[in-house]
Amino acid sequence: MRVSGEGLVLGVVLDALLGDPRRWHPVAGFGRVASRVERDLYADSRWRGVVYAGVLVGGAGAAGVALERVARGRLGHALVTAGVTWAVLGGTSLGREGLLMARALERGDLEAARERLPHLCARDPRGLDAEGLARAVVESVAENTSDASVAPLFWGAVAGIPGLMMYRAVNTLDAMVGYRSPRYERFGWAAARLDDVANWAPARITGGLVVLCSGREAWRVLRRDGARHPSPNAGRCEAAFAGALGVRLGGVNRYGGRVERRPEMGDGRAPEAGDVRRAVRLSAAVTFAAAAVIWSLR
Repeated sequence: MRVSGEGLVLGVVLDALLGDPRRWHPVAGFGRVASRVERDLYADSRWRGVVYAGVLVGGAGAAGVALERVARGRLGHALVTAGVTWAVLGGTSLGREGLLMARALERGDLEAARERLPHLCARDPRGLDAEGLARAVVESVAENTSDASVAPLFWGAVAGIPGLMMYRAVNTLDAMVGYRSPRYERFGWAAARLDDVANWAPARITGGLVVLCSGREAWRVLRRDGARHPSPNAGRCEAAFAGALGVRLGGVNRYGGRVERRPEMGDGRAPEAGDVRRAVRLSAAVTFAAAAVIWSLR
């Protein structure tokens, strides 16, 4: 595997300047392929789910290897890496969605905020008040700072273009089928477990970068509360953000007809609209800190 630190950093710059491609997004194309494969392979079976995830993630890796082979020379490889990095990163789009939510909350338009929330997370927005909406956004920005930015950069630094593409395939499949629902509890099991494994190190790196960008309180809350979350990874990100922002995260979440009660993280007040903006700024700082680390190690 060839790794281009310059290409990864250039991809971060492209994402910051351009955001996600508005048309012909490669990740959206992968999602359409995954949907067609699901129609052919679906059964209420873990083994079918293992085959489904293996075929699609393996196919993404093979495509990455092919791209590495056609990239000529150091410059060519750096440019191809930059293009793939831009395609798989989602930090700028995450921040834009967060700011749209912040503006709706600041003007008191809860209906607009409820309509927009599904762009960030699967939580049921019906009945959420301003504090509940702000908490949902801060938690989503925290968790997705790892998923959308740090994790793809980590796997790109470890395994080059195939690492970038396989990670995004894993994360996309988890978003599509990794739910504890009657349809996907068994079929989506492999995708969800793959996502847990792929995000184990990046989530902890994200927590460490939040501490680096914000200070001691983030470290204190991360150490105390990071393992309390039912997810092996999301809690590290959310706890670090809670400490950095001085807010309290966690509580009751509703997903359709399912209710989850999560332990609280942090010692501060409930999040407000202004905290959403602060979370977006912190997420961007963490992304650039990750890029700086990659640049220093290139």
